[in-house]
Amino acid sequence: MNILIIGNGAREHVFATEITKSRSNRLQASKSDLGIFSLNANCGLSAISKNTNVDISDFISIKEIILNNSIDMVLVGPEIPLINGITDFINNDPDLKHINVIGPSKRGSMIEGSKEFAKNFMNKYGIPTASYKSFDSSTFTQGVDFIKNNNPPYVLKADGPAAGKGVLIVDSEEEAIKNLEDMLLNSKFGKSSEKVVIEEFLDGIEMSCFILFDGLNYKILPYAKDYKRIGEGDKGLNTGGMGAVSPVDFLDDKLKNKIKKEIIEPTINGLINEKIDYVGFIFIGLINVGGHPKVIEYNARMGDPETQVVLPRIKTDFVDLLIACSNQNLGQIDLKLDPDYFANVVLASKGYPEKYDKGYEITFEDDIPNSLTYHAGTTFGPRGNPLTNGGRVLSVVSRGKTMDEALKKSYESIDKINFEGKTFRKDIGFDL
Repeated sequence: MNILIIGNGAREHVFATEITKSRSNRLQASKSDLGIFSLNANCGLSAISKNTNVDISDFISIKEIILNNSIDMVLVGPEIPLINGITDFINNDPDLKHINVIGPSKRGSMIEGSKEFAKNFMNKYGIPTASYKSFDSSTFTQGVDFIKNNNPPYVLKADGPAAGKGVLIVDSEEEAIKNLEDMLLNSKFGKSSEKVVIEEFLDGIEMSCFILFDGLNYKILPYAKDYKRIGEGDKGLNTGGMGAVSPVDFLDDKLKNKIKKEIIEPTINGLINEKIDYVGFIFIGLINVGGHPKVIEYNARMGDPETQVVLPRIKTDFVDLLIACSNQNLGQIDLKLDPDYFANVVLASKGYPEKYDKGYEITFEDDIPNSLTYHAGTTFGPRGNPLTNGGRVLSVVSRGKTMDEALKKSYESIDKINFEGKTFRKDIGFDL
């Protein structure tokens, strides 16, 4: 069985790592081997997959890779190919329609591709979320009036995908109006902010819920908590994510049951009722407001940096999960979880999430036996040495009997990793 992974970040490095574990199990059991293939691989992915340098939006070239390498399954990591319809492309192509794709259709991906679509979906199916109103350039003045008639803080969200940076929380009316102008009239986030959702600010603690859905059955994967802002104490600009932990201690059985009944089940039933073709992961960004869970956003994929702490906690074979998902057999899978804590601290380039330089050599002072290092923005230099090649460079993940133990190991390992401009948060897990 050959699996093509689309995407080249830390999330995809985790995917490949988990598939490698499965491959080892299958070989030991005299089952068929697993081939792992990737596109534009970072250093970590390159070490465990066969790589081809092809743009992930070039579906025709991806088709050639699928056919030339006898690919059986395509596992899609990032949102852009999903939103652009890669699943539909494969399913509708007569040469490819036999390929199993883990990733929703273009219509299913709209839960992430359009904040307005997601909000309307939530309202239709009674899923608790913040109140909101959406605006475009033609209704800019109404948006200004909306801000003036409501109290701070203000939450402004670019309707389309913006790499985790399209959500602004501002404390002053003047700043909110200026940001609305930048987004709608000055294209701050390009096409993604041609429409802006302004919503009620929810005061609470956030968490991440992950679902694997086969179109009929679903499994709830481990919960996690991520840290989006660049600065400690959750200050500064939003990023793609600076760290994550799992499990989440404040999430008790009562709250889990509420989430399942009020959010997960209506979401699943809504997708089925709308006849949306959805096979893959669902990310539900949640906030606990005084014991009442509400949805902040949906993603049509696994999150990053959460994948780095969620998948290592799953003891059930990852490939078996994917196969069951593609065959609509998830209901027959016994999902087994590791009770230990996993902590991820992201190493980023200086200047991220704004302008940053790349091409700096990454060195490891010693082996890092207590941590897993997942590559994100890395590439090989002329001597085969790893270089920085992105805003987020590495994820350093550790395991412990407590969260503090796991975090301690990650920070100890970080001390052994060096590159110019190395930036990271020293307070991951501070609010737990």
